[in-house]
Amino acid sequence: MRLYKHILCSLVGCLVFMTLAVQVVSGQQTILKNTYRDTTALLAAVGPVKIPAAQTLYDAGNNGIALELPVSPEGYHLVLKGTDHSPIISDKGIVYAPIADTKVSIYYQLVGDKDTDFQLDLSKSVLVPAVPNTAVNAALEINTQAPFVIPALKAWRGGQGKFTLTNHSKIVLPPTEKEILGSLSGQIQKEIMDVTGLQLDIKVGKPGKSDIYLSITSQQPRLGDEGYQMEIGDVLRITAPKFKGLFWGTRTLLQLLDQHLEIVQGMAVDYPTYRVRGLVLDCGRKFFSMEFLRNYVKLLSYYKMNDFQIHLNDNGFKKYFGDNWDSTYAAFRLENDRYPGLTAKDGHYTKQEFRELQVLGRQYGVLIVPEIDVPAHALSLTHAVPAIGSKKYGMDHLDLHNPLTDTVVHNIFKEYLDGPNPVFTGPVVDIGTDEYAKADAEAFRAFTDRVISWIQDYGKQVRLWGALTWAKGETPVRVKGVTMNTWYNGYAEPRAMKKLGYPQISTPDGWLYIVPAAGYYYDYLNLHHLYDHWIPAQVGNVRFEPGDTAIIGGAFAVWNDIVGNGITAEDVTDRVFPALQVLSQKMWGGEDKPLDFKTFDQKRKTLGEGPGLNLRGKVGTYVDGKGGDLPVQRNWLSKLNTKDFKSVEKQKISQLQTTAAVLKQSGLKHVWQFNNVSDRVTLPTEEIGYDYTLSFYLYRQAGNTSANPDETLFSSKHASVVLNQRGTGHLGFSREGYALSFNYQVPKEKWVHIVITGTNKGTALFVNGAPQDSLYNHFLQFNDKDKSKVRKVETLMFPLRHIRGFTGKITGLAIYNKACSKEQIAAMN
Repeated sequence: MRLYKHILCSLVGCLVFMTLAVQVVSGQQTILKNTYRDTTALLAAVGPVKIPAAQTLYDAGNNGIALELPVSPEGYHLVLKGTDHSPIISDKGIVYAPIADTKVSIYYQLVGDKDTDFQLDLSKSVLVPAVPNTAVNAALEINTQAPFVIPALKAWRGGQGKFTLTNHSKIVLPPTEKEILGSLSGQIQKEIMDVTGLQLDIKVGKPGKSDIYLSITSQQPRLGDEGYQMEIGDVLRITAPKFKGLFWGTRTLLQLLDQHLEIVQGMAVDYPTYRVRGLVLDCGRKFFSMEFLRNYVKLLSYYKMNDFQIHLNDNGFKKYFGDNWDSTYAAFRLENDRYPGLTAKDGHYTKQEFRELQVLGRQYGVLIVPEIDVPAHALSLTHAVPAIGSKKYGMDHLDLHNPLTDTVVHNIFKEYLDGPNPVFTGPVVDIGTDEYAKADAEAFRAFTDRVISWIQDYGKQVRLWGALTWAKGETPVRVKGVTMNTWYNGYAEPRAMKKLGYPQISTPDGWLYIVPAAGYYYDYLNLHHLYDHWIPAQVGNVRFEPGDTAIIGGAFAVWNDIVGNGITAEDVTDRVFPALQVLSQKMWGGEDKPLDFKTFDQKRKTLGEGPGLNLRGKVGTYVDGKGGDLPVQRNWLSKLNTKDFKSVEKQKISQLQTTAAVLKQSGLKHVWQFNNVSDRVTLPTEEIGYDYTLSFYLYRQAGNTSANPDETLFSSKHASVVLNQRGTGHLGFSREGYALSFNYQVPKEKWVHIVITGTNKGTALFVNGAPQDSLYNHFLQFNDKDKSKVRKVETLMFPLRHIRGFTGKITGLAIYNKACSKEQIAAMN
């Protein structure tokens, strides 16, 4: 999150440019010119758009037909600037035949013949017709409904019948493309195996029935870099003019197969409305493992999101750290040789890890954009080199009047860009440049321009956060080769930035900022509102015309402002995933909205994260309340194979010398005895995510646990549940360095029935059917002048992989895909 924005007001949000006024930028001053003209009358005088007939378009094929410009009012002329469906009406005004009737928005500017400063934006919506599908059997039903995927297919022409994938199906490549598609075919082979369990062979040649055919073809150039065509008949054919488009077609195929092995026949043509579709992740204030980042590349790719901006450095709020800059948390997440004190000690990425992340991104169609944020948000730099910190504005600001600042910043970027094996291997580098002190605007602008030049000297494109409305001044900041995230209109008024020539990535904070458990912005994005009202053309309160090429895409962001509040990577994913599904549709589909939100919201829950991923810990098939009263697993240990047990003894309850009433009433037949802390049960599931209930019966023995003083009960790679949390004797859990405890000590030499429920708000404990403790609604209190307090996050994605680390007995392990009510839990006992 940008640190200061949420207390500011928009400076120029009142200007109306899109239809009622004309904006001209002189230097940095935004003024209105020619407002005496009757713009409403001018717009009314623009003639209609004439679209050629369907058969005429069909006959023209890939040559298309030139679009006639509408009639303009006297003294003005129209300039075509773009469309929101460029494969159907290109930016050059060529109209092509669609496979289904398609609504296209055409973006023009009405320009004065003599006064070319007068530029009035307008958009015309037209319906481009398709030739009716006559190749159908009247006796068979036509598949008029497009199959559901996210983002939705741009165009669908229904066929008849179904394609079925079987264990005899093959992945087929043309002989001329076996080299270029060899890696992709191997990848999709493994992914299909992960999704369906079917092991398909790969062959070169002609496809047969139920085969999947992949090909890059020059016959569809208008589909661009990311478009593809999918023909589903007896053979499922995915073709595209470029590799990335073909790859996106395979993501569609995987989503279809994730729902069913049968796919309705028909033809789809698919392509994005916006070329940048991204996520910004703040790794500076919260460390995420490299495994997590690599999994996110795959997750984003599965939903055709193609941009992953990694915010590599940042710092907490000074007021939460005794109002002392030296004590305030700050982190720089990349290995650095020139300034060894710069690299974070509590988590960072090696240079080679980051290179390999970018390789993975290219494999999955996702651009990795590294961001090093200067000259504000830079406390990690001044911790390493205190001399470059600003004494006037605070040590999170660099001193832009100290020559050493340029030297240090230049050296840092140089370390990742220079040499035969650079760390930043992609085409784009982000330099931050937001929220610097307004009073030093000229120095800020000059510094920004210098950093841009350093990055461009290495042949890179530059990305930055919009700040030039906030930092008004005369010092020029270069535009060519620079893209701007417009995030708050008081910092960068988007219409003014368009006039300056900056391509913009729409990242409006009031729509798209997730700040977990902070109490401002969004904890979870408003999915319904986004689905119904937002597209990337909406930046704050400014909405550009559909097809306006000033907006090249959109991005949503996760800012981990509140350092140490207990948020985990799993909590972040719980917030990101539903937003990703909705924003994938909005960034790929633009104005297109084939389903109402209620229907979309229900259907989206049937899709997962992609092959091999289960970041949210989903277990079983429970969806949206159906079947939730029955456990996903009941008496789980009794269903495991002998290989899953190590030194654990199975005993009959009837042979136990003492059996508590709570166990006698359970109806269970066996218990499992752990004689040593090394005894182990391995479960087939790593963990279960929100919402869940976990129930088990436990007999804790007073044995020797010195080898594991915490007495671990359950563990996974992310968390552990322990009987003696850090020597306190309390039942608790640990994850990501946070140790939390229930106000309960599990007794020794006694059977107890323990139930733990978890949601995205917290964790609760029940013992013998009664509520025992609830880790909800607790706060961290600070001693700053405002006596601030922030919510403490006490969630747990429950670890399931291993039961080990204690001595005693356990039985009756059951899990539910819901947080059971206290009444339901009482009934279990």
